[in-house]
Amino acid sequence: MSTHIGASPGDVAPFVLLPGDPLRAKWIAQTFLDDVRCYSEVRGMLGFTGTWRGAPVSVQGSGMGQPSMAIYVTELFAEYDVQRVVRVGSAGALSERLRVRDIVIASGACTDSSMNRIRFDGLDYAPVASWPLLSAAAAAAAGRDDVHVGLLFSADSFYAAKPELMMRMVEYGALAVEMEASALYTLAAGHGREALAICTISDHVVTGESTSAEERERTFGDMVEIALAAGLSAD
Repeated sequence: MSTHIGASPGDVAPFVLLPGDPLRAKWIAQTFLDDVRCYSEVRGMLGFTGTWRGAPVSVQGSGMGQPSMAIYVTELFAEYDVQRVVRVGSAGALSERLRVRDIVIASGACTDSSMNRIRFDGLDYAPVASWPLLSAAAAAAAGRDDVHVGLLFSADSFYAAKPELMMRMVEYGALAVEMEASALYTLAAGHGREALAICTISDHVVTGESTSAEERERTFGDMVEIALAAGLSAD
C-alpha cells in the first residue's frame, strides 16, 4: 500500500487518466466510466476505477505542479504497476494560433524546473511523449481543427516572476503553458512506461480570455474522449 494513494493491490487499472484536480477526477469517473468505485480519498486526492467500453480504467487526481504530480505518478508506476498514464489537464495558450477550449496533445515539454537538471547532474534531458500514445491520440483527433500537436511549457510557478522568459519559448514552438508534463514524461521514461499529456486551453495568455473554475472542473470532455481512445487503442 503506497503512502499517498493508499489503495490495495489490484485496485488501480494498468491505464490511468491523471487530472490535477481531484474533483475533475470524480467528474471524469462518473461521466465516462461504468461500475465506478472510489479506491482512495487520502489527503482528498480522489482516485477511482471503472470500465470504459469494457476495459478497466482508473482516474487519479495528482494536484498542481511537478512535485505533487511526481509523487502520484511514481507511486502508480512503482507500487501499482501502472503501464500507461495520460494527463488530462488545462493549459494557458501562449500562441495566437490557439483559441480557448482548443486541445493540445503534447509531443514534448520544455520547462523552467530544476528537477531534471538535478536528476541528470546539470545536463538538459528532453522529455517527450510515448510514441504509441501520441500517435493514437493524433489518430483519435484526426480531422479536427481545434486539436494541435506540439510542445507544452511546464512552468514551476503559476505566477511567473519573469513571464517574458516563458514567452520566448513561443518563438521555438511552445503552444501553451501548464505545470506537469515535463516531469510526467521524464518519470515514465525512467520507469519504462508510457505517458502522454493532453490539455484543454482554459485561458489565453495573449488575449486574456478565460474559462471559469466550474468549467475547468466539469467540462473539457472532448480531451477525455481522445485520451480514453488513445490509451486503450495504442500498441
